Amino acid sequence: MYKVTLLEGPDDSLGRIIHSPTVSGTKVEGMIKTEINLIDSFNFSMLLNNSGYGLIKPLKTLVTVQNLKTERFEFEGRVLGPLEEMNEEGIVRRAYLCEGELGYLHDSSQRHLEYRGTPYDLYETILNYHNQQVEPYKRFLPGIVDVTNNTDNAYIYLSAEQTTFETIMDKLVNRLGGELRVRKENGVRYLDYLRRVGEDTTTEIKLAKNLVSITKEVDPSQIITRLTPLGIRLESENEAATDASQARLTIDSVNNGLPYIDRPDLISEFGILGKSKVWEDITLPSNLISTGIKFMDEQKLVLNQYKLTAIDLSLIGLDIDTLKVGNGYPTINPLMSIDETLRVVGKQTELNHPESSLLTIGDKFKTRSQYQKESNQSAQRVAELQNIVTRQSNTIVTLNHQVRQVNEVVDTIVVQFGNADIPGLSQSITNLNQVVDQLNIAIAAIPTYDLATEERDGMIRHLDKIKLNKLTIDQPIDIDQFKADFLELKKLVEEMKGEE
Repeated sequence: MYKVTLLEGPDDSLGRIIHSPTVSGTKVEGMIKTEINLIDSFNFSMLLNNSGYGLIKPLKTLVTVQNLKTERFEFEGRVLGPLEEMNEEGIVRRAYLCEGELGYLHDSSQRHLEYRGTPYDLYETILNYHNQQVEPYKRFLPGIVDVTNNTDNAYIYLSAEQTTFETIMDKLVNRLGGELRVRKENGVRYLDYLRRVGEDTTTEIKLAKNLVSITKEVDPSQIITRLTPLGIRLESENEAATDASQARLTIDSVNNGLPYIDRPDLISEFGILGKSKVWEDITLPSNLISTGIKFMDEQKLVLNQYKLTAIDLSLIGLDIDTLKVGNGYPTINPLMSIDETLRVVGKQTELNHPESSLLTIGDKFKTRSQYQKESNQSAQRVAELQNIVTRQSNTIVTLNHQVRQVNEVVDTIVVQFGNADIPGLSQSITNLNQVVDQLNIAIAAIPTYDLATEERDGMIRHLDKIKLNKLTIDQPIDIDQFKADFLELKKLVEEMKGEE
C-alpha cells in the first residue's frame, strides 16, 4: 500500500526504498500524522537488517511516503533525529522523527519591517524573503490566496525574532483566520492560504458500516448570550489626557443606548454570559451592530470534537473517496445522536494498517501547549514595545539637549548682533549650523510611532500607551519656524558682512 523512500538530498532522484507493500519487501513500522495548520509528522522505526539502517543524516536526509493505490505522496519532508533502543529480547531498533515540508519555513527568520498593504501582498512579501535565504528545495511560491479582511488592508510590524512559519501564523493565520496547504504542480511547490482546505463529500462515516469507535469531547465555555461589539479605537478629545486605554466604537447610538446585543433564547437556557468582541476595521455604529447580530446568529453554541477510528473503505474499493484532512463527511451514529456533516481536522495513519485511521473531526480545540505558546507570543509583543518605548525615550532626551544648545547659541547671536561683533557672529552662525545638523539627526532617529487605532496586531496595550503618553518635550519648538528665522538671520549677517 505504501512505499517509503529515503533520499540523500534534493539532488538524489532515485533514493533508497526502506519500506514496500510486497510480502517479501523491506518493512518499517510507521505513523503519519496530519492536522490543519500544523506541520505534518512521520514517525518510523527500522531493524538492523533494513537497507536504510545507519544511512540517515539528520536534517539532510529527505523522506517520502507514497500511497501506491492513489499514487499520491501522503508525506514529504526530512528526517530530524534518531532514537536507538534495544528491547528485553535484545532486538535493536532505531526510530526516527520526520517533519513535513512546512518545517522548511522554520529555516529562515524574517526582518524588522513596518508593513502597510493588502494581506496578499504581506503573504507574498513574507514568502519572498524566506525564499531569498534558503536552498531552492526549501522554497515556496505564493499559491492561491482567498483570505482577507473587511478593508483588504493590513498594518503590521514584522520581527526579526520570528521564523517565517511563526510570522505567517502570528501575523496572518491567527489574526485573519484561514488555513495553509502545500500543493505541487509540475514539480513546483506552492503554499496556498485558503479560507478552508478541503470540501464536503457524500462519503459517510456510519455505525455498522465503517465506524469502529468514537469518543466525544464537549467545550461549552465559548457560549455568548450577551455580546458587546467593539469597533475602531476612538481619539480622545482631551489632548492632555494620559488615560491610554482608549475607548472603542460601540453600538449605543443605534441600539437604544445599550452597548450590547442579547440572545433571549440563549439567556433563558444558559443565563447571561456576556463577552465582548473587537472588529478593529469597523468605523460606523450601523455596520458594527449588523456585524454583531450576524455573529450572534451564526455562533456555535457548544464546540464538539470527536475522536474516532474509521475504516477507509476506499482502499478496498467500497467507497469512492478516501478520508482526507480538511474534508467534511456525513457522520451517523444513532446511539450518540450524531447525524451531521463533520470535518476531519486531524488524521493518524498507521503504515502497516492504513485501513484503520484515527480521525479527529468536528471543531478544533486548542491544546494546553497552544494556549501557552499564544501567551508567550503576547509576552514577546510587550517586550518589543518596551524596546520601542526605551529607544524613543532616549532619543527625546537627546532632542531636548539639542534644543537647549540651539537656544544657547541663539542667545549668543542676539548679544553679538546687538554689539555688532561680526567675527564672533560668523563663528556663532557656524556653531548654529552644526547644532541644527545634530538636531535633525536626533529628530530622524525618533522611532515611528502611530496611534493604537492603526495597530491591528494589538501590539500596543493600554499600559504601554500610558508610558508613551508620559514622554514629553520640556521645551517644544517649531522646527519649521526656527529654520525660517535662522535663514533670515543668516541672510542679514551676510548683508552686514558685505557692507564692510
